[in-house]
Amino acid sequence: MANTNAIGLDNDKAKHLSEKLNELLANYSIFYQNTRGYHWNIKGEKFFELHLKFEELYNDLLLKIDEVAERILTLGHTPKHNYADYRNTSKIKESEQVSDGIKAVEDILASFQTIIVLQRELLTISSDADDEGTNALMSDYTREQEKLVWMYSSFLNR
Repeated sequence: MANTNAIGLDNDKAKHLSEKLNELLANYSIFYQNTRGYHWNIKGEKFFELHLKFEELYNDLLLKIDEVAERILTLGHTPKHNYADYRNTSKIKESEQVSDGIKAVEDILASFQTIIVLQRELLTISSDADDEGTNALMSDYTREQEKLVWMYSSFLNR
């Protein structure tokens, strides 16, 4: 057991998982900040509806950011916390000020696509490492987000 961490996972596999989770953390953090910007700056006829939806979304993203960081710690590694690291790592880019609801929802859908793809990669990696904790987290997130993709897509009539 010399090559295992405190929860019994192979150290090398836990390190690889933590690196990928840090990538997910970076994407979640940029997605979160973008969504706060949409919430703050939304204008137009769907203001009341979208303002509330964006707040719900960024509150959920904040919880997931904390859970992902804590999972990295559970694996015995350190979550990154600097926005400079996030900007360099994230596939999701920082949004310019977006006040158009349709554009904001399109950006949210693109962000979900990026996040879901990363989570599916993590499902494969965590399964290979016999890491049920990370696997369950990614599975739960993906299930929730696939429903949100359907709902936001329906909003756009797509």
